[in-house]
Amino acid sequence: MNPTELPTAEVAVEELLERSSERGYVLLSELQDLHAPELHGDTWLDDVVAEIRTQGTQVVDDVADDAPEEVAEYTGAMTTDLVRQYLNDAGRHALLTKEDEADLAKRYQAGMAADEILSSGRKLTRTQKARMRQVSRDGERAKERMVQANLRLVVPQARKFSGRDLDFIELIQEGNLGLLRAVEKFDHTKGYKFSTYAVWWIRQALQRGVASKGRTIRVPAHVWELYGKLRSAELRLRQQKGADPTEDEIAEEVGLTAQRVREVREAMQELVSLDRPIGEDGDATMGDLIPDAGVVDPAETALEGDAFAQIEAALGALDERERIILVLRFGLHGEEPQTLEEIGAHFSLTRERIRQMQNRALAKLRHPSRAHNLSGLLDVLDRAA
Repeated sequence: MNPTELPTAEVAVEELLERSSERGYVLLSELQDLHAPELHGDTWLDDVVAEIRTQGTQVVDDVADDAPEEVAEYTGAMTTDLVRQYLNDAGRHALLTKEDEADLAKRYQAGMAADEILSSGRKLTRTQKARMRQVSRDGERAKERMVQANLRLVVPQARKFSGRDLDFIELIQEGNLGLLRAVEKFDHTKGYKFSTYAVWWIRQALQRGVASKGRTIRVPAHVWELYGKLRSAELRLRQQKGADPTEDEIAEEVGLTAQRVREVREAMQELVSLDRPIGEDGDATMGDLIPDAGVVDPAETALEGDAFAQIEAALGALDERERIILVLRFGLHGEEPQTLEEIGAHFSLTRERIRQMQNRALAKLRHPSRAHNLSGLLDVLDRAA
């Protein structure tokens, strides 16, 4: 940090703390507004958050300044206090280090193993049973701590789905189910961060929860996913042709009959307008919420098992720019997937040049030493490309 900027930053934080004294917490978004990485350095925000918490003040993630009114808008009949309690709980628990995550994961897995032994009918001595029960309880405590320490991941994801038929607290509950699933499936030996892994499970749970519960007429999640494929194909073809594609062209792109495309589009048109504004700022549309097989499925496929770790290892075979292009293009690390134009702007290259580099990177992943384990994922990436 530039020494001349330090007093200003400190004063700003002190003023923020004074303004927040009545409500009892500081908003992480407010601290982020004060953070200038080029001046403060990469660790400034983490250091400030840690210092604030040592003073007994809670730091709540991703809540707007007018939290009470905003929460009331999103929760309908649910009370503001209920949502605020959740937000306070999310900010109360300390972040976990990678070592903490590994330790908690080991304890949870040991607890699961102990449960299996206890339920197997195996003959155990009284001492052995007592020990297995102790390990089981410790595993549950580890799982609980893992969940509590990562509740902050749910709130910003839930906010992206606000403005739907589900109350904000219901969105949080759906996201919590995804977080629980992530904890249960997390394998610390694969070497990736839990937060990266968990965000995709949370988003998947929110997408499916909104699709299945957010309407008076229930739409199966697989129908939303199929409609997402059609919309993704339509957008790609429109970009390529500079005109709206025909139903036959869309059908050929996704491997369906034109009749099936027409049936799906007509059915969905009766239910929802993709141009309907959503979100707190109205800067997104319903179409943004449809699971898009062209960009989301690669991450979901990777998360289903060892493929997540396998693709992380495979990306190591690419040069830095190729790796970044694939990560940004397909949202492989939890980022929002980007278009070729957006990535081109990042590198100051043309859309076609980015496409060439993307294809070259995919070709490297098809090398026999990697393609066998990644065949399913590569199929999805190829369709999305």
